[in-house]
Amino acid sequence: MNIIEKAIEVAAKAHVGQVRKLSAVPYISHPFTVGMILQNAGYSDEIICAGILHDTVEDTELTHKDIEELFGEKIATLVAGATEPEKAVPWEERKEHTIASLKNASKDICVVVCADKIHNLRTMKYEIEVQGSDIWNRFARGKEKQEWYYREVLDSISNKLEGEPLLEQLKYEFEAVFR
Repeated sequence: MNIIEKAIEVAAKAHVGQVRKLSAVPYISHPFTVGMILQNAGYSDEIICAGILHDTVEDTELTHKDIEELFGEKIATLVAGATEPEKAVPWEERKEHTIASLKNASKDICVVVCADKIHNLRTMKYEIEVQGSDIWNRFARGKEKQEWYYREVLDSISNKLEGEPLLEQLKYEFEAVFR
């Protein structure tokens, strides 16, 4: 089994029973799609694995140490860089932490976060087409706060990802959802 297959297996087991916020789709579809976005853009196996595993520490019982033992320090560091503080921390503080962290993050961490946000925005765009503006009621914070957060993430990673096709995709998806 190669490292990407291993990441898919670990993430699938860790996220079993979870569903996406806006639909009843199994949650694993999100990290798997993030990994596919990264693979299609030509990134390394380590970055693809980090994309697949990016929500495991945040949303499952797996720890940073587990990821490091299973996949090594580099992938664990990338996953940690894409992980928000515990859900017990208020939404605004978690998002502010993410924004501040991205300003000092490596390009590789920014790439993983970029792919994550691309897929989140694509999902929002699809759900808006299906359900209309009611989707904003499913978020802890409404459309204005979501727009603020995604704009700040975009601003935080833009310098590091200048010239990267993924950054252009993120800008496109942002405009499609919030304009």
